[in-house]
Amino acid sequence: MKHLLPALALLVAPALAMAQETQYQQPPAAIRDLLLAPPTPRISLSGDGRTMAILAVQDFPTIAELSQPELRLAGLRLNPRTNGPSRVSYAVGMQFKQLPGGAEKSVQGLPAQARISSPSWSPDNQHVAFALTVPAADGSTGHVELWVADVATSSARRLLATPLNDVFGSSFEWLSDSQTLLARTVPAGRGAAPAADATPTGPAVQETGSGKKSGARTYQDLLKNPADERLFEYYATAQLMKVKLADGSAQPLGQPGVLRSASPSPDGRYVLVRTVHRPFSYTLPVSSFPQRIDVLDLGTGAVTKAVADLPLADNVPTNFDAVPTGPRDHGWRTDAPATLYYAEAQDGGDPKVKATVRDKVYLLPAPFGGPAQELAALPLRYAGMTWGTDHLALVDGYRWADRHETTWQLDPAAPGQAPKVLFDGSSQDTYHNPGTPYTRRNAQGKQVLALGQGGQAIYLFGQGASPEGDRPFVSELNLKTEKITELWRSEAPYYEVPVALFDAKKGQPELLTRREAIDQVPNYYLHALLKKDKPLALTHFANPYAAFGGSFRKQVLHYKRADGVALTANLYLPPNYKKTDGPLPTLMEAYPVEFKDKANAGQVSGSPYTFTRLSWATPVYWVTQGYAVLQGATVPIVGEGTAEPNDTYTEQLVSSAKAAIDEGQRLGVVDPNRVAVMGHSYGAFMTANLLAHSNLFKAGIARSGAYNRTLTPYGFQGEERTYWQAKGVYDAMSPFNFADKIKTPILLIHGEADNNSGTFPIQSERFYAALKGQGATVRYVVLPAESHSYAARENLLHMLWEMNTWLDKYVKAPAAPGLSGRAN
Repeated sequence: MKHLLPALALLVAPALAMAQETQYQQPPAAIRDLLLAPPTPRISLSGDGRTMAILAVQDFPTIAELSQPELRLAGLRLNPRTNGPSRVSYAVGMQFKQLPGGAEKSVQGLPAQARISSPSWSPDNQHVAFALTVPAADGSTGHVELWVADVATSSARRLLATPLNDVFGSSFEWLSDSQTLLARTVPAGRGAAPAADATPTGPAVQETGSGKKSGARTYQDLLKNPADERLFEYYATAQLMKVKLADGSAQPLGQPGVLRSASPSPDGRYVLVRTVHRPFSYTLPVSSFPQRIDVLDLGTGAVTKAVADLPLADNVPTNFDAVPTGPRDHGWRTDAPATLYYAEAQDGGDPKVKATVRDKVYLLPAPFGGPAQELAALPLRYAGMTWGTDHLALVDGYRWADRHETTWQLDPAAPGQAPKVLFDGSSQDTYHNPGTPYTRRNAQGKQVLALGQGGQAIYLFGQGASPEGDRPFVSELNLKTEKITELWRSEAPYYEVPVALFDAKKGQPELLTRREAIDQVPNYYLHALLKKDKPLALTHFANPYAAFGGSFRKQVLHYKRADGVALTANLYLPPNYKKTDGPLPTLMEAYPVEFKDKANAGQVSGSPYTFTRLSWATPVYWVTQGYAVLQGATVPIVGEGTAEPNDTYTEQLVSSAKAAIDEGQRLGVVDPNRVAVMGHSYGAFMTANLLAHSNLFKAGIARSGAYNRTLTPYGFQGEERTYWQAKGVYDAMSPFNFADKIKTPILLIHGEADNNSGTFPIQSERFYAALKGQGATVRYVVLPAESHSYAARENLLHMLWEMNTWLDKYVKAPAAPGLSGRAN
């Protein structure tokens, strides 16, 4: 199929399918204006909580911006003109605000159309470093620059003349002295990019003969041939530089290489460098390529310790908690001057192997000469460390099969000592989740546990899930007595999330939160925890929907499906709707989620008090067109015990959808004869299956989905079994196999440049062809230059037009007999 610009729609007539070029269209004004409402700023908070950087957010890019040259190599997407990522959500301006009551001061010295990314505070909280992308103009070469903003003067300046190599993102990091940064830059004098081979010198060849199973999930943007390898090395190769804040002077460290990361030790004496090297892979992304782990001396750039040289990770089982053999996840202990830590599998990396100890965690302190010390032996797969003091650290472990997770307390001064279980339970049991240990930045700019009660207690920030909805909280856990004291909790009619906890003057703790309500846009507030004073508003971001009435009517519905599992959905109704208006045409949106326990599957998530901010993907726009909207209808897919969730996927899918429609009908707001279903990605897969296995809907809208599971044979979503282990499940879940049963009109939309694992555009192309061949009513729209998440203004407006036209044609007006429903 040939892709046509500026937009491509494949149209189906009663007896003829035609491809035609279509000009961009726009939806009704009410939908258009809501999409283009001004974005709310983002914030970045200094480590001491005294300064807030307020970042103005970029509006939607144009299709011209999105269509800039792009290289898709080793799982990355690069702009060859800038040597950085091709798709970035930029900030376009910056202000500083001294907390609590300081004025907002615009940062001076920025370009007129700034493209700011990766803001990073210095450990002393006096500066913010950031990447500034200078786009190519008039055929010239663009680049990414290292800039710094001074809090005291509210001014910004370019720090380094040499362009950053921002291919992997986060291309710079502060040293603990706050006067020096490490930066990965484009090597000096690297020359012109290698040209793609006009005449190949031979075929690209891959071979295996080891007899080892080495299945891989379905990745996109992979290397395909030697020319791709040369391009990848050219654009990914960087030179590490030590940059002085005072004058921008720079000292090269080590040799150029494909540097995935470079992290300085807390004491500023060493840097941990990860360097990717050949042989590369044509079936795996760069994260699985061979890599060398080295410690460099920050003074000389010489290699102090060659830590590990890890091979290509091409023999890792496809299970979700499978890992490569050998040491992995190297990092600096954040509470010590210069101590490395890492994990290593004791089960060959295979969770199917029976093992009492699944992972071990090791420590290797400077000067890195002796053998590593065993810190802990874990019965679960290692999932991360949180450091606190010489005698306190936390380690997390998990097991995918039953969604089990554990947090242990360790004493780093007593390596090998049995860890103490701190938290233990199911990752899906949100009602009993104790919260996440809160960390703050120390004097070296590293994250460590925030401690209370003289170092005996830690703080926990939690979601606060409950049958009434989420009520986020802050609590204090005494590690000796195990007593938990709640310090703060979100209260109706607000939904309030803890952001940061500070020790204010005279020992008065203060809590920064983000507060919102149904009719209040999110803003930031300061609470004095030991007082009952009214919280102080720190920001006053405007309501982007003030011109449209300010907010949207939302009701959280609670109902059950036939097997007793509790479900929820957010119901939105038109602004002036009255019960006497009767039932409405309805648009339902959902996204299935797998569970291992029915009780956990029925737990309520979300809050009735959130402000509805309309993303480009939301169905809520259609309340302006007279529709009822069932947004976020829960579709749990449950498999308890030895059963897997997907063993009964379609039955649970249809039952969940029917329960949502029945509840809307019971309330008198949903017309069951005029309901459409929509979804994105796995929600699109759901949509196609619902049309294949039920007659509940008048139309479907499926965006960027996968429809044939044999094209993702080594697992998908929450399914870790391979096709050869569960052929029946893969076949039954593939709506492609039931194209002859789909009689309901379906609109397929896909980004031309989809980069998501498994959702290749060919999924929609082949599904469209199958539906067309079976006489279905189907329309297929390809959005130029879009990846899995859509971005360009013109594409988004056109997508909304397509959806609105489809809904009006097949759902809003009473449909002709036989237009929907499934052949039985």
